Amino acid sequence: MAARRNNKRSADRLHLEHFVPYRLSVLTNIVSMSIAEAYEREFGLSIPQWRVIAVLARYPDLSAIEVAERTAMDKVAVSRAVQGLLADGRLVRAYDSGDRRRTRLRLSGAGQSVYTRVAPLALTYEKKLLDALSPTDRRALDRLLGRLVDRAKALA
Repeated sequence: MAARRNNKRSADRLHLEHFVPYRLSVLTNIVSMSIAEAYEREFGLSIPQWRVIAVLARYPDLSAIEVAERTAMDKVAVSRAVQGLLADGRLVRAYDSGDRRRTRLRLSGAGQSVYTRVAPLALTYEKKLLDALSPTDRRALDRLLGRLVDRAKALA
């Protein structure tokens, strides 16, 4: 009976080194911090600010809430990043023509310039990271990450 209880406790124990959410979080933190050193040093950008710039470069005229949704970032972190980028002149904010309570964000010329200079750094880092995988593994990773994102959204 005691052996069964010990097996049950062992089975219920969380082994972080095998826990996928933890491993993904660690990987994200390592990657973000590695890239962040370069753009923080050269451009004074925080990780949330870079994410806002990257999203708005791809999808201009989003609201701050839409940026938060696309990045899965906390709304407060997005709001702080947006405020800093507005203060630095890297974003411009305009009122939505259909709803004056809603604002739209887009990169200013200075923000576009930062994006144009940081994006190649990020892509170079990504290439170096993915060099650890074969082309087949890269395709599989892309497919699996897409499935996990879809599943996580369904579970939320």
